[in-house]
Amino acid sequence: MEGTVQKRGKSRGEDGVAMAIDFLLANARLVLGVGGAAVLGIATLAVKRLIDRAARPPGEDEKPDQKSISETWEELSLTGASPKLLKRGLENSVNKSLPAVIKIEKEDCSPSSTAEVPRLEIRRVPLCVTLQEKLLHYYQSHVTLSESDVAQAKQKALDVCMEIQAFLRSKQPEMPLGEMSLGGSLFDDLQVVSADHACLLVPLLIEEKFWYFVPGEETILNTPQFWMVRRTNLEYFGRGSSYWDKFIVGGYLSSNAVNESLHKLVMGSMNWPALGSMLDCTIRQVMGSQELKLEIQQEQSQLFIDILPIIRFEETVLTSQPESKGNFENLWCRSFYTDEATKLRDLDASDSGLRLCCLKILKAVCKDQPSLRRVTGGHLVNVILHLSDTESDWSEAALADRFLQVITEVTGYLEQGFLPSYFNSAVNLLSELSAEEIDEIGYTFYCALSNPDMLLQRGV
Repeated sequence: MEGTVQKRGKSRGEDGVAMAIDFLLANARLVLGVGGAAVLGIATLAVKRLIDRAARPPGEDEKPDQKSISETWEELSLTGASPKLLKRGLENSVNKSLPAVIKIEKEDCSPSSTAEVPRLEIRRVPLCVTLQEKLLHYYQSHVTLSESDVAQAKQKALDVCMEIQAFLRSKQPEMPLGEMSLGGSLFDDLQVVSADHACLLVPLLIEEKFWYFVPGEETILNTPQFWMVRRTNLEYFGRGSSYWDKFIVGGYLSSNAVNESLHKLVMGSMNWPALGSMLDCTIRQVMGSQELKLEIQQEQSQLFIDILPIIRFEETVLTSQPESKGNFENLWCRSFYTDEATKLRDLDASDSGLRLCCLKILKAVCKDQPSLRRVTGGHLVNVILHLSDTESDWSEAALADRFLQVITEVTGYLEQGFLPSYFNSAVNLLSELSAEEIDEIGYTFYCALSNPDMLLQRGV
């Protein structure tokens, strides 16, 4: 009796589903048309068969009911859902695919499917969710340099510096030069990614009674960044009274003439292969550069040394940088590098801030991204110094906010086309960039404001 009741209930349930399907197909024909109703009928039939199979006890093993399928197709033909040819093609597709579906269902229920899956070895990778975590991870894994690499680069630069100084003193003992020293980001703990660059500073001893330092605002170019050194008191001290008189062009000390003289002495006269063999490395001159630059290769490491003539007068430091002066051979570049690095370090020491950390991350980003490689450390230092006048919180918790804020400030300066030097607001640090370079840099930083993660992806 119970079995009869269950069969009747089941039959009524199936009739209800069939009526729902017929109603759905009849209305689908009006909405979807003939072809669409046929496709909907196939999909509905497949779903119905899967539901029926899932409702049966696992022990039952029945074959597909081909009669019910043909009867269903007869019902579809009665509703006029598809032409005869379309009906035959779809019917064949259903007859082929339905047994495969049932076979997969049986395999899923079989005991063999419960076999253990072999364990995969999972490596634990640090999960960085917030921008602050990503910045700190980027800083620790990519920006910072190992102490051994820094020490090796410093020692190699020092060895080369001693050899050049000894050579110049023996070759040109009358040339008034001060004690040479090594400087730059490598020796100020500001170098990032790789220890590959240093500066050899060659101070020229200039007699103050013979020379007058002309500020940039007083020159014919009226450019605060570039100064001139004029020869004075010629009526009392004629030409030849100063060693540097031989480098005068138009009444001014020519930075180009000094560079060319040092180039002939250092680059053309020193025996670099012999020196490299003595220091267990390869030393060669970098060709195609207006600056005095050496390349030192040792095993897998590479180090570039810029030989930079400088003039110190009280608190003013002038450097000879041919690539910055263009075609003006009498100009000397006013440098604030030492003042900027000292100021930044003092600010961090006063509040335990992470300005230097933020600077290094930005320098590494600009070094990694091809579109940002014209952005120098000097640009970034001055932006951070300007921002420090208005923002006092440079703690680790605020690193991400300050990082984005620096990018915003840089974008604003690029849009204006003017980035004032922190120690001389009349100096535009963007004057060396072309309009195309400013547009490219500005576009990259603008995109990074909405997607800062793109800056932490290493370029090629």
